[in-house]
Amino acid sequence: MSMVFLRRLSRWQAETEREDLGDLYAEAHQDAPGTRPLTRDGFLRHFVDHDVQQPDFDLVVAGDPALVGCAYGFRADRGGRWWDSFVGVPLEIDELTVARQVFVVAGLMVPARRRREGIATRLGDRLLSRSTAALSLAVLSPGNAPARGLYQSWGWSKAGQLTPRDGDTPLEAWAKRR
Repeated sequence: MSMVFLRRLSRWQAETEREDLGDLYAEAHQDAPGTRPLTRDGFLRHFVDHDVQQPDFDLVVAGDPALVGCAYGFRADRGGRWWDSFVGVPLEIDELTVARQVFVVAGLMVPARRRREGIATRLGDRLLSRSTAALSLAVLSPGNAPARGLYQSWGWSKAGQLTPRDGDTPLEAWAKRR
């Protein structure tokens, strides 16, 4: 096991590192339990065209020096594209979003070969360290027991579900207050 270093990337750096992030996504999501991950190209399109464009986007990567993990998110804006893709948002979350007090952890990836080394915890801590939002929120596929277990071990709790407007399977909303 090698030493892992964390660093933040700007929006511009995130876009220039997109191919490595796409490779990381593909490796981290192969054989993911209970999920239907996007294809590598689908992830990259969504990441660059949507996630990176969100207000207060933040990205932390872990490397040894090769990329071995990343976490990214943004401050939710009730009138933004991200929230508009859901119906039936739990009232407490909806109210905090109106006040721009929700930080969404949109992605957390560590390949299976590097799990159980504390990389995800370090990434999550660093990502949230600059957030001043009252609530941190992660949206998980209902069958993703490993992710659910990770967030539970961090003291997060299930805060309801978010139902995609496109009729897809409802997602679990996991939250932690500051």
